[in-house]
Amino acid sequence: MSKVAIIMGSKSDFNVVKPAVTVLKSFGVETEVRVISAHRTPNEAHEFANNAKNNGVEVIICAAGKAAHLGGVIAAYTTLPVIGLPVKTDMMGGLDSLLSIVQMPSGIPVATVGVNGGENAGLLALQILGIKYPEIAEKLADYKVKMQQKINADDCALQQELANL
Repeated sequence: MSKVAIIMGSKSDFNVVKPAVTVLKSFGVETEVRVISAHRTPNEAHEFANNAKNNGVEVIICAAGKAAHLGGVIAAYTTLPVIGLPVKTDMMGGLDSLLSIVQMPSGIPVATVGVNGGENAGLLALQILGIKYPEIAEKLADYKVKMQQKINADDCALQQELANL
Protein backbone atom coordinates (compact mmCIF):
# COMPACT_ATOMS: atom_id res chain seq x y z
CA MET A 1 0.00 0.00 0.00
CA SER A 2 1.20 3.50 -0.82
CA LYS A 3 1.91 5.95 1.98
CA VAL A 4 2.36 9.71 2.08
CA ALA A 5 3.67 11.57 5.11
CA ILE A 6 2.41 15.06 5.76
CA ILE A 7 4.40 17.17 8.16
CA MET A 8 3.44 20.61 9.36
CA GLY A 9 5.58 23.03 11.32
CA SER A 10 2.72 23.90 13.65
CA LYS A 11 -0.64 22.34 14.54
CA SER A 12 -2.26 25.61 13.46
CA ASP A 13 -1.34 24.63 9.86
CA PHE A 14 -3.77 21.69 9.92
CA ASN A 15 -6.55 23.56 8.11
CA VAL A 16 -4.15 24.02 5.17
CA VAL A 17 -3.07 20.36 5.32
CA LYS A 18 -6.55 18.88 5.71
CA PRO A 19 -7.46 19.02 1.97
CA ALA A 20 -4.30 17.01 1.18
CA VAL A 21 -5.28 14.38 3.73
CA THR A 22 -8.82 14.28 2.34
CA VAL A 23 -7.79 13.82 -1.30
CA LEU A 24 -5.15 11.21 -0.44
CA LYS A 25 -7.59 9.18 1.67
CA SER A 26 -10.24 9.43 -1.07
CA PHE A 27 -7.75 7.62 -3.33
CA GLY A 28 -7.08 4.95 -0.69
CA VAL A 29 -3.60 6.22 0.15
CA GLU A 30 -2.39 5.82 3.73
CA THR A 31 -1.32 9.06 5.40
CA GLU A 32 0.86 9.79 8.35
CA VAL A 33 0.33 13.33 9.64
CA ARG A 34 2.77 14.87 12.12
CA VAL A 35 3.73 18.20 13.68
CA ILE A 36 7.49 18.57 13.40
CA SER A 37 9.30 21.90 13.32
CA ALA A 38 12.53 22.45 11.43
CA HIS A 39 13.55 25.03 14.02
CA ARG A 40 11.97 23.93 17.30
CA THR A 41 12.34 20.14 16.92
CA PRO A 42 15.29 19.72 14.52
CA ASN A 43 16.28 16.34 15.98
CA GLU A 44 12.80 14.96 15.31
CA ALA A 45 12.88 16.36 11.76
CA HIS A 46 16.22 14.69 11.14
CA GLU A 47 15.07 11.38 12.62
CA PHE A 48 11.79 11.44 10.69
CA ALA A 49 13.49 12.11 7.35
CA ASN A 50 16.16 9.50 7.93
CA ASN A 51 13.58 6.81 8.76
CA ALA A 52 10.75 7.77 6.39
CA LYS A 53 11.67 5.39 3.59
CA ASN A 54 12.16 2.46 5.98
CA ASN A 55 8.75 3.28 7.48
CA GLY A 56 7.07 2.85 4.09
CA VAL A 57 6.72 6.52 3.19
CA GLU A 58 7.00 7.20 -0.55
CA VAL A 59 6.29 10.94 -0.74
CA ILE A 60 6.53 13.66 1.91
CA ILE A 61 4.46 16.85 1.98
CA CYS A 62 5.83 19.60 4.22
CA ALA A 63 3.58 22.51 5.18
CA ALA A 64 5.21 25.55 6.69
CA GLY A 65 4.82 29.29 6.97
CA LYS A 66 7.12 32.29 7.31
CA ALA A 67 10.74 31.06 7.12
CA ALA A 68 9.33 27.73 5.88
CA HIS A 69 12.51 25.67 6.12
CA LEU A 70 10.78 22.37 6.89
CA GLY A 71 10.68 21.06 3.31
CA GLY A 72 14.33 21.86 2.69
CA VAL A 73 15.47 20.32 5.96
CA ILE A 74 13.51 17.14 5.25
CA ALA A 75 14.76 17.03 1.63
CA ALA A 76 18.34 17.35 2.85
CA TYR A 77 18.03 14.05 4.73
CA THR A 78 16.08 11.90 2.25
CA THR A 79 15.99 10.86 -1.38
CA LEU A 80 12.18 10.67 -1.30
CA PRO A 81 10.22 13.28 -3.24
CA VAL A 82 9.34 16.25 -1.03
CA ILE A 83 6.47 18.62 -1.79
CA GLY A 84 6.48 22.02 -0.13
CA LEU A 85 3.12 23.46 0.90
CA PRO A 86 3.47 27.17 1.71
CA VAL A 87 1.13 28.44 4.43
CA LYS A 88 -0.47 31.88 4.21
CA THR A 89 0.87 34.30 6.79
CA ASP A 90 -0.32 37.64 8.14
CA MET A 91 2.97 39.28 7.26
CA MET A 92 3.12 38.81 3.49
CA GLY A 93 0.07 36.72 2.68
CA GLY A 94 2.19 33.61 2.22
CA LEU A 95 4.64 35.07 -0.29
CA ASP A 96 7.33 34.77 2.37
CA SER A 97 6.49 31.07 2.80
CA LEU A 98 6.34 30.45 -0.95
CA LEU A 99 9.71 32.06 -1.62
CA SER A 100 11.34 30.26 1.32
CA ILE A 101 10.18 26.89 0.01
CA VAL A 102 10.70 27.38 -3.71
CA GLN A 103 14.24 28.83 -3.40
CA MET A 104 16.08 25.71 -2.26
CA PRO A 105 19.81 25.52 -2.85
CA SER A 106 21.20 23.41 -5.67
CA GLY A 107 20.97 19.72 -4.88
CA ILE A 108 18.00 20.01 -2.50
CA PRO A 109 14.90 20.03 -4.72
CA VAL A 110 11.50 20.61 -3.16
CA ALA A 111 8.49 20.60 -5.49
CA THR A 112 6.24 23.47 -4.47
CA VAL A 113 2.52 24.12 -4.80
CA GLY A 114 0.70 27.41 -4.31
CA VAL A 115 0.05 29.11 -1.00
CA ASN A 116 -2.51 27.11 1.03
CA GLY A 117 -2.64 24.62 -1.88
CA GLY A 118 -3.31 21.53 0.22
CA GLU A 119 -5.48 19.82 -2.37
CA ASN A 120 -2.85 20.33 -5.08
CA ALA A 121 -0.14 19.01 -2.76
CA GLY A 122 -2.18 15.85 -2.30
CA LEU A 123 -2.85 15.56 -6.03
CA LEU A 124 0.84 16.04 -6.86
CA ALA A 125 1.71 13.29 -4.38
CA LEU A 126 -0.85 11.07 -6.12
CA GLN A 127 0.66 11.82 -9.53
CA ILE A 128 4.08 10.84 -8.21
CA LEU A 129 2.64 7.63 -6.75
CA GLY A 130 0.78 6.99 -10.02
CA ILE A 131 4.10 6.28 -11.71
CA LYS A 132 4.47 3.18 -9.54
CA TYR A 133 0.82 2.31 -8.85
CA PRO A 134 -1.35 1.96 -12.00
CA GLU A 135 -4.55 1.91 -9.92
CA ILE A 136 -3.75 5.39 -8.61
CA ALA A 137 -3.00 6.62 -12.13
CA GLU A 138 -6.37 5.25 -13.29
CA LYS A 139 -8.21 6.96 -10.43
CA LEU A 140 -6.43 10.22 -11.29
CA ALA A 141 -7.55 9.90 -14.92
CA ASP A 142 -11.14 9.38 -13.72
CA TYR A 143 -10.79 12.36 -11.36
CA LYS A 144 -9.73 14.58 -14.26
CA VAL A 145 -12.61 13.36 -16.43
CA LYS A 146 -15.05 14.24 -13.63
CA MET A 147 -13.48 17.72 -13.36
CA GLN A 148 -13.88 18.16 -17.11
CA GLN A 149 -17.51 17.03 -17.00
CA LYS A 150 -18.29 19.47 -14.18
CA ILE A 151 -16.78 22.40 -16.06
CA ASN A 152 -18.60 21.41 -19.25
CA ALA A 153 -21.89 21.20 -17.32
CA ASP A 154 -21.20 24.60 -15.71
CA ASP A 155 -20.50 26.10 -19.14
CA CYS A 156 -23.69 24.61 -20.57
CA ALA A 157 -25.74 26.00 -17.66
CA LEU A 158 -24.14 29.43 -18.13
CA GLN A 159 -24.88 29.42 -21.86
CA GLN A 160 -28.55 28.60 -21.14
CA GLU A 161 -28.71 31.37 -18.53
CA LEU A 162 -27.20 33.85 -21.00
CA ALA A 163 -29.64 32.82 -23.72
CA ASN A 164 -32.52 33.63 -21.36
CA LEU A 165 -31.33 37.19 -20.65
